[in-house]
Amino acid sequence: MKRREFNIMLAASSLALAAGSAGAADQPANKLKVIALIYPGMILLDLAGPLTCFNMLMADIHLVSKTMDPVKTDTGVTVAPTTTLADCPDEADVLFVPGGLGGTTEMMEDAEVVGFLRSRGAKAKFVTSVCTGSLLLGAAGLLKGKRATSHWYTRDLLPLFGATPVEARVVEDGDVITGAAVTAGIDFGLTLAARLRGEDTAKFIQLLIEYDPHPPFDAGSPDKAGQTLVSSVLSRRASALDAARAAAERVSRQL
Repeated sequence: MKRREFNIMLAASSLALAAGSAGAADQPANKLKVIALIYPGMILLDLAGPLTCFNMLMADIHLVSKTMDPVKTDTGVTVAPTTTLADCPDEADVLFVPGGLGGTTEMMEDAEVVGFLRSRGAKAKFVTSVCTGSLLLGAAGLLKGKRATSHWYTRDLLPLFGATPVEARVVEDGDVITGAAVTAGIDFGLTLAARLRGEDTAKFIQLLIEYDPHPPFDAGSPDKAGQTLVSSVLSRRASALDAARAAAERVSRQL
């Protein structure tokens, strides 16, 4: 195995065993099935936070990509797929898409990926995402008429896909659950865990992973950060955001 390459499922397995041995997530008769799309340029934490919750639910997790080649994330760490788009199961309890602005922009115009999401999303009990993953759901036509969220700097693109943008960490609209950016993936994972296995199980997971955030700075949202910092972020990401908007506009005209 290369120095910076690992399989996230193996990394999270110890947490799943901890949850199981503690008795809160005993193996259910109806084992959950999760399909998680992975793609180059995705944000590692977008995947890792929710995946930790899925794993503690003892879910059968399919990390699906176009090929079986390791997928490089934003950190340079790679994630090993467990299956390809072609070989992935047809149905699942959860379809999940992480974000990553550059990767998302490219995937929005990848007919094979979008078609895969459309077909699996039509059969999934829950259609979900974190961060800019919601743009991919939108490109697949899975957000029409739904309230949804995304990273704060791409939330305004959601109406292009027929969705109503909501400023919130997690937005639930029936079978569609979307999380805001990156760290909101844990909030999303716990919210979905409560929907799937009940609030007590979700609280158990929250305690086990000691999710009790006290950030060192009060700058985690545009309102709190102030206009100077917001403008700095938007300036540095301007070209990537322009590319994402152009791709979203092209895709939306085909829906």
